[in-house]
Amino acid sequence: MQKQRVLLLSEGFGAGHTQAAYALSSSLRKTSPNVQTKVLELGSFLNPRVAPLIITAYKKTVSSQPRLVRMMYRSNYKKSLNRFTTLALHRLFYTHTTQLIRQLHPDVIVCTHPIPSAVISRIKRLGLDVPLCTVITDYDAHGTWISREVNCYLVSTNLVKEKLLDRGVDSSKIRVTGIPVHPNFWERHSKEEIRTQFHLKDMPTVLVMGGGWGFMKDEAVNSLLASYRDKIQIIFCFGSNKKSMQRMEEDERFRHPNIHLFGFTREIDKLMEVSDLLVTKPGGMTCSEGLAKGIPMLFHKPLPGQEEENSQYFASQGWGTPITSLDVITNWVHQLTDNYEEVVRKRQEVLDHIDRYHPMGSARVIIELLEQTKKRMFS
Repeated sequence: MQKQRVLLLSEGFGAGHTQAAYALSSSLRKTSPNVQTKVLELGSFLNPRVAPLIITAYKKTVSSQPRLVRMMYRSNYKKSLNRFTTLALHRLFYTHTTQLIRQLHPDVIVCTHPIPSAVISRIKRLGLDVPLCTVITDYDAHGTWISREVNCYLVSTNLVKEKLLDRGVDSSKIRVTGIPVHPNFWERHSKEEIRTQFHLKDMPTVLVMGGGWGFMKDEAVNSLLASYRDKIQIIFCFGSNKKSMQRMEEDERFRHPNIHLFGFTREIDKLMEVSDLLVTKPGGMTCSEGLAKGIPMLFHKPLPGQEEENSQYFASQGWGTPITSLDVITNWVHQLTDNYEEVVRKRQEVLDHIDRYHPMGSARVIIELLEQTKKRMFS
């Protein structure tokens, strides 16, 4: 039997979009052995010289001019990418997209970033007859995600669904599935084995993450956490930010048996499993992974736009707390050291109430699209 093909397209503007694509790829293959998947960061694949330069410029802008980024996000909040923009993107970076699609011959195309979604939408307007599924990877719905050529939207919450409905998207096109995270995050691992693997102690543990780009440069927060190194265990994950990791390795304050420094790792699920508190940037993927593990979260300086919306949503649900002052850190450390059993109990309560975020929900919707495509071909 010929396998059905799913092409998953993302972009490298933050690690979460591509992580969502790979998470969906894994879930699809687990759900059906008859599905073949291919994940691509479209710009980097088609234009490997120009794309990294654009992404680097974006990173610098986000970190150095957050007010400008916030203004741009808000001013275009309800606007889709216009036809001129999608045409320019297509001509500048994705001139071979149609050829790529013809070569791979996908039965369904899934986009986890608004730019490839806009590009595929334009190609569909020009005659491409392949279902397009767009996965919104945040707890908000910016206008750039929206295009009438999208056949199906997978969204995180009913609130995001309502925002799409308000902008004229037909209800039949929207499925509330939660943001897809890798199936590993829904598994419960042996904490003892994980501690042995990473040389960790059985003691209250704080995991500090800065996202895939390692945006965790708050000297005050890091210094305060380090001051409690005799009472708690601290794990710093730097992602791809090797310079920040090197600086911390050379800092005497962080040279302690209870402080552990990690670069990029594919085993964040295990580190979350053995940690009791997550200090993080509130990216949509990281928040969703933390939710799957039931770990309480403290949100460090959200990036303008979608991270701010993610932070507000998780705070409203009682799953996370913005770090509005250093007292937030201090209070949580005291909870870990003085009231640890209560922290563990509340975490279990979260785990007991997140069943509605089914780990395979997104994959099942895409399987449905594949089945509909197959029926249409043979009808």
